[in-house]
Amino acid sequence: MQDIQKDAPALSVIPLGGIGEIGLNSTLLEFGDDMMMVDCGLMFPDEEMLGVDIVIPDFSYVLENRDKLRGICITHGHEDHTGALPYLLKELDVPVYGTMLTLGLIQEKLKEHEFGHKVRLVPVKPRDMVELGCFKVEFIRVTHSIVDGVGLGIGTPVGNVIHTGDFKIDPTPVDGELLDFNLFSEYGRRGVLLLMSDSTNATKGGFTFSEKEVRRAFEDIFIKAKKRIIIATFASNIHRIQQAVDVAAMFGRKIILNGRSMVNNARIAADLGYLHIPDGMWMQLEDLKNMKDEDVVIITTGSQGEPMSAMSRMAMDEHKQIKVKKGDTVIISAKIIPGNEKSIARIINHLFMRGADVIYEKTSEIHVSGHASKEELKLMLNIVKPKFFIPVHGEYRHLISHAKLGAKVGIPEENIFVIKDGEVVEFTEDTARRAGFVNAGRVFIDGKGVGDVGDVVLRDRMRLAHDGIVIVILGIEKLTGKLVTGPDIISRGFVFEDASQELLLDVKDVVTEVLFMMPAESKSEWSLVQTKVRSSLKKFIKKRMDRLPMIMPIIIEI
Repeated sequence: MQDIQKDAPALSVIPLGGIGEIGLNSTLLEFGDDMMMVDCGLMFPDEEMLGVDIVIPDFSYVLENRDKLRGICITHGHEDHTGALPYLLKELDVPVYGTMLTLGLIQEKLKEHEFGHKVRLVPVKPRDMVELGCFKVEFIRVTHSIVDGVGLGIGTPVGNVIHTGDFKIDPTPVDGELLDFNLFSEYGRRGVLLLMSDSTNATKGGFTFSEKEVRRAFEDIFIKAKKRIIIATFASNIHRIQQAVDVAAMFGRKIILNGRSMVNNARIAADLGYLHIPDGMWMQLEDLKNMKDEDVVIITTGSQGEPMSAMSRMAMDEHKQIKVKKGDTVIISAKIIPGNEKSIARIINHLFMRGADVIYEKTSEIHVSGHASKEELKLMLNIVKPKFFIPVHGEYRHLISHAKLGAKVGIPEENIFVIKDGEVVEFTEDTARRAGFVNAGRVFIDGKGVGDVGDVVLRDRMRLAHDGIVIVILGIEKLTGKLVTGPDIISRGFVFEDASQELLLDVKDVVTEVLFMMPAESKSEWSLVQTKVRSSLKKFIKKRMDRLPMIMPIIIEI
């Protein structure tokens, strides 16, 4: 790796998200006055992000350079690659390129956000080429856990860049559409400056199983099932839904789709020709009460144990129309996303309590990954033959593992960049260097608020969740500083008031003593009174209870 001359024109590659994490996938390519974006994804909050609905990347650098942005290319329809689009497109007007199913799912998401203006969604097919300023982008067919995924071959003034998107090498895809080896190899023959490749399964040896392996598992389960079959999976996994439909048809069963996103995605995929359901097979939820158990397959959302999802409500017997019964077979056909283990385990336990036979990833091959394992990743590196390599899409351990694979296939270690969100890497035809950082980070979405929940608010929520709150109400005469009413103590999540009268009386005494010790003129400064009360109570409660509740003094001027 050599340093680039400061005056030499260079290609800048800038990830805004998706590096060192699963989700938030969004990468900028910038050259001169032109900029393009690859994907625009969200991330779902972890358990420490209390009250946060979703997380999106910080787009401040994009908005500062909005005049440069020529377009956004989306690799596939998963929300970790598309979910932040509504928030960005409210701020700027640029074309969005994607395959038909990808755009169909994006369109549905834009409707939910009630866009008041028309968004430029431009459909493309694999091997189509579009020009975005100085960038020439070719869409390359890949196989993944969602239909119609693509990688990108990006021609730039300094050389070709390949972005694989999410991929695996599936020799028997459900729709028969193979990964385009020929085109990836053709780029390798022409010369590739930089490869950015999916790292999600870089720690897993061997090859990822084909999606068709799931069908065999489904068939084995359907043969044994005597009553209803309920399958929970991701609403975006059209291939998985198709396999369930095909096996249900094979056994003479009808299907019911449950969950708003499941119904919407299936309708979009069926309208576009990506999902094929025989006539008369797709029944409605209200038909369930008139159907025999042995004729029913329910395909539902909620495979990750989300609290208000259809699967969760079934497990807790709170679903209005679907009651899990003894003898039902429930299949959770999805990988358990890290962090969701407890909620999924709780659902499985409740389903067993209701007499269902529950089959999940650890007990049967009813899920396969959509991401390439080590041998496939090495194969991609070998056919593309890049000069430089940036592992993307994965936690840090995945990136490091992928970087080691790159070194094993012969890429010099100095040409492999394990980077961070916001880090700029600059490339010329022969050289590359780290070139600092741009503003990047996470923006929290809570309800309709965008970015108004920050680290301080989350820290306050954590304190409230862990130790509760103590509210001190004081009535003070403005002129004399005399305590007229109170102190009244209200606590929530700290102690049970009826059982802790002695403690609360001691809290009152502490506040009264603080006010007694303060000079009269100081009591007219409400901020000073609040600070003194808060500081004294914090010390007292820490010493007495070893807790740190949020303390909120409220002063009423009399």
